[in-house]
Amino acid sequence: MSADKLSKRTAISLLVVVILAWGGTWVVNKAALQYLPPIWASFLRLPPAFLLLSVLCIASGRMVVPVKADIPVIFTVGWLHMVGFSVLVSVGMQYLPAGRSIVLGYTTPLWVVPAAWLFLGEKPGPRRWLGLVIGMAGLTLILQPASMDWSNPDTLLGHAVILLAALMWAICIVYGRAHRFVTPTFELLPWQLLLAGFTQLALALIIEGVPEINWTLELVLLLGYGSVIGTALAYWAMNAVNRGLPASTTSIALLAVPVVGLLSSKIFLSEPVDATLMIATALIIFGIAIGATSPVNATRKNSK
Repeated sequence: MSADKLSKRTAISLLVVVILAWGGTWVVNKAALQYLPPIWASFLRLPPAFLLLSVLCIASGRMVVPVKADIPVIFTVGWLHMVGFSVLVSVGMQYLPAGRSIVLGYTTPLWVVPAAWLFLGEKPGPRRWLGLVIGMAGLTLILQPASMDWSNPDTLLGHAVILLAALMWAICIVYGRAHRFVTPTFELLPWQLLLAGFTQLALALIIEGVPEINWTLELVLLLGYGSVIGTALAYWAMNAVNRGLPASTTSIALLAVPVVGLLSSKIFLSEPVDATLMIATALIIFGIAIGATSPVNATRKNSK
């Protein structure tokens, strides 16, 4: 069985879905930390997502045992993205505002573009480098490192763990583009979620213990969004996008997620949006428009 093909138009449409879903997820995750420790907040989104996708796979006759060739991508996505990125971001958000956390998490292109060039042969042209530089300038403007109190240990810890999360996600994106899929990504997701769920549960029990949870309607809705939209839908779409678009294109386009996240933070968390943020947002969008639409000089054959 060969993995399903994905047209460029479909890949771009799914990338937009990812941007909107994950832009909102950051605000939802920040709000969930009022009720739960960070690792438990990340873990409790996974079981409902696993059950939902498993039921869909069974109902559509697509529940399969993954072949040996796809085992590496199950571990890559399950451990690096679903566990590494999600848990580290959840921990880092305890120490930083949602807006700043979003920006740090999406420094991923700093790692992806050069890594895709070195390991995938996706040589960026001048426009792609220009788009990356402009987009990252916008992120730097939002971050405003000169205004931070770098003597505060919590500030250092928050920045460090989220930057590490960004590096883990970058590795996942590059490997996902390089991997030669045999099983379609939809059919791999339940296995990735199952691996991530058991791993996060173990980490939560070892590090945080059994929490006392005050179950409210708001918490259920937050976890519901995180499970269905931020996990099941977004991870499926992201896995598919990684096969349909160059890794550097994907990483640059994902710079739009902080824009959605910051606007959501303003609307739902009342975090301030000033002139600096508006200018930075314009730079990010301009960088995406230049970089994501420029061609890549590939020196390797695309995955089949």
